[in-house]
Amino acid sequence: MKSPQRISTLLACLLVLAISVPASAAITLYDTNGTTFSSDGSFNTFYVYSDSNKNAAAEATIGPDRQQSRIKMGFLPNWIGFNFSKQVGDLKLGGRSSFWVNINDSNHPGATNGGTDTGIDVRQFYGTVDGSWGQVLFGKDFTLFGRTNIFTDEILLGYGNVSDTLGLIDGGGVSFGNIGSGYIYPMPTAQITYRTPTLAGFKLAVGLIDPSRTNTNAGAEEKTPRLEGELTYNYSFNKGSVYAWGGFLTQKSQSDNGSDVNSNGVSYGVRVQYAGAALHASGFTGKGIGYLLGPGFDTVFQAGDEVDSNGYLLQTSYTFGPARAVASYGKNKLKTSPDELEDETIAGALFYDLNSNLKLVAEYNVNKISKGAPEEKTGTTALGVVLNF
Repeated sequence: MKSPQRISTLLACLLVLAISVPASAAITLYDTNGTTFSSDGSFNTFYVYSDSNKNAAAEATIGPDRQQSRIKMGFLPNWIGFNFSKQVGDLKLGGRSSFWVNINDSNHPGATNGGTDTGIDVRQFYGTVDGSWGQVLFGKDFTLFGRTNIFTDEILLGYGNVSDTLGLIDGGGVSFGNIGSGYIYPMPTAQITYRTPTLAGFKLAVGLIDPSRTNTNAGAEEKTPRLEGELTYNYSFNKGSVYAWGGFLTQKSQSDNGSDVNSNGVSYGVRVQYAGAALHASGFTGKGIGYLLGPGFDTVFQAGDEVDSNGYLLQTSYTFGPARAVASYGKNKLKTSPDELEDETIAGALFYDLNSNLKLVAEYNVNKISKGAPEEKTGTTALGVVLNF
């Protein structure tokens, strides 16, 4: 299924596997003469019970069936963010920095004598310039390809999928949410991105992204940045709304022996909401982009050629009073030969707002991952609390 080296690489990425969501409310720390400075943050913790079942082929490479209880953070780590804005003539200058903290840094395989070793991970550190012509963002932020696919995930504030195959049950970081079984993660990366003003509900974002080293041959080079873009459409009507989007990614990594590695993909989706009900359908397809973390982190090659991958996520939710119930199904495929890799997650979750800042979460999901003969099926129960400010 996965080599020990591959699992180690994934575990090294665990601390960067989440995405920012708007906080329920930010605290204004300073607001004078057109200059504002505010802070927002989020804290979450879950009790998690996972039951991993493997067939004989998977046991031979991964290990035996087992059950495991953990106290962990969810798909989103804990974070604190700071926001700045200042009006200067016709321009609005702004910026954001966010710092993400791992609470699972002690009792897990690889921890040093059970001691803590908390790192601070900077997901966002960017400046913005806004005008009547739109906005330019420069710095580090989540990339554009598949960005809205994950922003609109109905269980983003929940727990998500784990497995021994990917080393996530005992991992010292977050779960995978629907990464690998619905979408690819838009890794925070240095960029220069332009966003248009909203026109008749449409908004376009195009970014020059720091390219990933996807070519491992001698003399590898990226002559141009990675290019990503996303077009969104938002339409509101009485008691409801429609939100649709489409995006793309393209990058070339070359080498002095004449071999090129091309990464290309498209993402898409729609979310329809009416009264308390909502439907979500999204997906992606690509070549040379992997199925988990994107080019450079998860690029897959076979016989000198980039491997195709695709995935989709289908969800429905219903909000009644302070409660929101969600049903979710997602699946990704990596088309390796002779055996495809398939990763799918079915989940049900209930979110209950005690107030505008405090939320309780109950979730059950089943993840199934297979490639040829090896197959693992993991059922996970997660009960958690989320506090935003």
